[in-house]
This record gives sequence, structure tokens and C-alpha cells, in this order.
Amino acid sequence: MFKRQRTGSVVCPGCGYLVGVNDDRCYNCGRANPSLWGFSPLIRSLGQDLGFIYVIMGGTIILYVLTLVWSGPEGVGGGLTSLLAPSVRANIIFGASGALPVFQFGRWWTVLSAGWLHGGLLHIAFNLLWVRQLAPETAELYGPGRTVIIYTAASMVGFTISSVMGVLLPGLPVIGGSVVTVGASAPIFGLLGAQVCYSHRTGSHLAGAVAWQYAVILFFFGLIMPGVDNWAHAGGFAGGYAAAWLLNPSKAEGIDHLIGALVCLAATAAAIIASVVTVYMPR
Repeated sequence: MFKRQRTGSVVCPGCGYLVGVNDDRCYNCGRANPSLWGFSPLIRSLGQDLGFIYVIMGGTIILYVLTLVWSGPEGVGGGLTSLLAPSVRANIIFGASGALPVFQFGRWWTVLSAGWLHGGLLHIAFNLLWVRQLAPETAELYGPGRTVIIYTAASMVGFTISSVMGVLLPGLPVIGGSVVTVGASAPIFGLLGAQVCYSHRTGSHLAGAVAWQYAVILFFFGLIMPGVDNWAHAGGFAGGYAAAWLLNPSKAEGIDHLIGALVCLAATAAAIIASVVTVYMPR
């Protein structure tokens, strides 16, 4: 299962045509190294999104458990929305974003890490359901590498805008920015923005229409529910749309996109590590 294929044919990840495992370039789409050094079958076995969904869900759940452990008795919660809610302090330690961490503490890298943290059991369950729904769909349109880049860019833009608005409009209901903010909803809106972008660039209206419906429903839900970071939602949608436009879904995904995806995941991991280290390192 984990062996490198050295003979025969493989499916080009760029266009889906069969190519020789030792071909330097796909004769149909021109993609370089279409067999990915003979590991293309193994990579394809991970699914259309190359297992990215499992990286998100696994990493998010692990971080949620860690923040609960760090919270101690503070992380119990009482109501439905606060059930098993990590403390604000624990989330800040692991990389929560917002006006306080970014501008007062100087933890600018948290715009990368905040999308992997959550504020309670209902919060994480709801977001992971949407990730499970949207990540494979987006990977089918853009490819797994570009999906990772879109997800990361949406998180950065969403939490940057939310943090800025937390300084400019602190404490206001609905339109106020966040002092401390976490959650995968910003990159989730980025995936919706990418699907809308796909319809605009390719003329495939079905994907865009469904994504617009989801986005409007979720954004309206955020307007009527207390404690929702609407600026992160709006910024995530804009960031996902912009990143998707620059990545051009009309062209086949290349090896450079996969490398970019690995860089994004490494940068996110570094942001989480930096958040913890800077709290406990001697001063």
C-alpha cells in the first residue's frame, strides 16, 4: 500500500488522463512530474482532498482537547453554547486572535492559528460538520493544494479584519469587532467564497448558487446569534474569493500548489507553537 510505483500507468492529478509512471510531463495537460515520483496512487488513495479534511478535523479536535486540559475547572461551562468551553486564557495561549492578542500582545501570527481553535463543544461540532461538507467539494473544483491555500488565506484575512475592527468598533453588537476570537468559520466562509468564485470564472452557476445560499443563511444566522464574529465571516469570504481568483480554477493544479499547501500548513503549525512558546518562555 505504501510502496512507490515504478512501472505501469498512473492517473495524472492535473487532468485525469493516464500517463506513464516514468513520464516527465503529461502529454494532455503538460503537468510536470504527473506521477509525483511514483507516489501518485498512494496520494490519490487519501481522497480528492489528499486527506486535508482529516488534518483539519484531527488537528482541531486535538487542540480543542488541549485547551480544555489547560482550562482546568474553568472549562466546564453551563449552558448549551458554553458547554465544555475552554477558558479565554487557554485559547489565547494556543493562538486565539482578536484585538487583544494582535494589537496589545503583539501576537500577529494568531491570524493563522485562530481558525483551528474553538469556544465550546457546539461550536466545534457545528464547524467541523461544515468542513466535512465543503472541503471535499472545494478540492474537487480546485484541487487539494489550492484548497489548503484558500483555507489558510481566508483565515488570515478574516481574523485580520476582525482584529482591526475590534480596535475600531469594540464592544458594539452585530457590527463590533472581536477582542478575542477563535473558530473555523472564517476559513469555512472562505471555502464558500472560493466556490462562488469558481462559478464566476468558469460559468458553472450551480456551484456558485448553492454556495451563495449557504453563505447568506450562515451570515444571517450570525447576525441574530450573540457572540458571533461577523467580521471574520465577511473577511473569510472575501479572502477565500480573492485567493481563489488569483489561483485560477480554469488551470490544472500544479506541483507548486502542493508545495504552497505544505508551506501553509507548516506556517499554521509554527503559529500555534509560537503562541504557546511565547507565553511560557522566560523573559
